This record gives sequence, C-alpha cells and structure tokens, in this order.
Amino acid sequence: MSEPAHVSVVAPNPSAVAKWVWAVPFVLFLLTAPLWLHWWEPQMYLYINALCLPVAAWVWTGLSIFGNGWGIFGVTAPLLVLAPRAMWAWMCAAPFAAVLARTGKDLLESPRPAAVVDNTQMRIVGETLHNVSMPSGHTLTAFAVAAGLYFSVPRATRARYAWLWLLAMGAGLSRIAVGAHWPGDVAVGAALGILAGLLGHTVWQRVPATWLVPSHWAARLVGVLLALACYHMVFDELDFPENWVLQNILAVVTAASLLAFVWQNWRLRASAQR
Repeated sequence: MSEPAHVSVVAPNPSAVAKWVWAVPFVLFLLTAPLWLHWWEPQMYLYINALCLPVAAWVWTGLSIFGNGWGIFGVTAPLLVLAPRAMWAWMCAAPFAAVLARTGKDLLESPRPAAVVDNTQMRIVGETLHNVSMPSGHTLTAFAVAAGLYFSVPRATRARYAWLWLLAMGAGLSRIAVGAHWPGDVAVGAALGILAGLLGHTVWQRVPATWLVPSHWAARLVGVLLALACYHMVFDELDFPENWVLQNILAVVTAASLLAFVWQNWRLRASAQR
C-alpha cells in the first residue's frame, strides 16, 4: 500500500547518534572522579608509568602523535583524496577540542607529575614539563578525532571502526608513559574529547556537499593546511626527537596526498574545458 500523498516519509540518517551517547562523556567524567581528584595519586601514576617501562620509548612517542594537530593531518592526509567527508568529520571536531583544551588549561594551572614526584622514580621522555597539566591536550585531541571519525560512519558499520578508540586510548596512555600527565588528566581529556567529537558531529552533518569537491575553496583550504602540516613535519619536532622517522614517513604520505589532490583539480579543470 502506498503512502498518502500528504504524508512525508523521511529516510533515517544512517550516521545519526543516539541521544544516550551524549551522556557518555559526562558519565566518564563522573566515574573517573577519583582520578582527577587525585585520591590515588601519585601511587597510581607511578604504577602505570612503571608498567609501561618494558615498552620502548619510541612506541609511546609514536602513539602521542595521534594527539598532535600536525601529526593528525599527516595521518589522515589520504582522506582528502579518498574520503573527503571523513576528513571533514574530524576537522569539525577540532575547533571544539582546541577551545575545551585551552579553557581547561587556562582555568586549572595544575602541576604536572614532574613537579610533584621525584623524577628519579619515573620515566620521562622528551622535555620535562612542570605545569598546565589538566586536561591532557593530546588525549583530548585523539579522542575528538576518534569520535568525529567513528560517528561519521553509518551506525550499522561502526563496530568495525572500534580500533579508533584503541588508538585514542593508546595516545592517552602514552601521556602517562612519557611522564607528561596524571591519569586524571588523561581521563578528563578523554571525556572532553568525546564531547568535542559529538559537538563536531552536529556541525559535520551540515557540511555542504560542494565542500567535498576538490575544486571548491573549502577543499583547497584543507589542502593548504596539509601543506603547512607537511612543512612542520619536515622542519619541526613534533613533541619528541624519537618521532623524527615517523614524521618523515607522514611527510611523504602528506606530500603524496597533496600531489593526488592537485591531480584531481587538474582533471576537473581539464574536463570542464572540453
């Protein structure tokens, strides 16, 4: 039986987020209160830091790159060519992540582990940091990117992308392993990152289809950002000297993605002139 003419049938949005999901960051924040209230510190921090010792430092520094803005551009560079809508999924979450991270650090100038714990009792990789600890910006960024990408795929296929959360958790754990953050900083960063991803998702759903076209100014702006990321990966140190090899690999991936993007633009222009 066909629907009456006056009835409007709206197809369900395959990438919609269930309302209960919005409670996740707040529940996570409350459940981890013993951590960010430092009830179990510094014992828990020292325990986790020591537990990570058998794993080589370069593994942890490599995981940290998933929380570095320029590093994320390098990791996701191929998406600009292969899946531009997915590229926008995490980029829509990025501004919210930046605001939440900056606000937290400005309001809570809490000391980092190195300022409280005897440095000889723990492993510190890279620069020894002493303040502006809460929340972990790297963790917040990693979870915001993971959430943005995860919720951009249809609900029916999200289970196969659960590895995004594992990468985000690895980035968060790495911040304890390198001696940069308390477990509470990481927990709050994860909660705020998921929130940033959800907020970004609401913006992403409104991204015009024209922004996905390589010749559009918005797509080309992303290309410019990728070029900047490539520059930073070649000439700057992304958090740790141990990341130098990984940086160069990501720089090559980014450069190759940019060349493919330029080729896409050239083909569109050539076809338009025929």
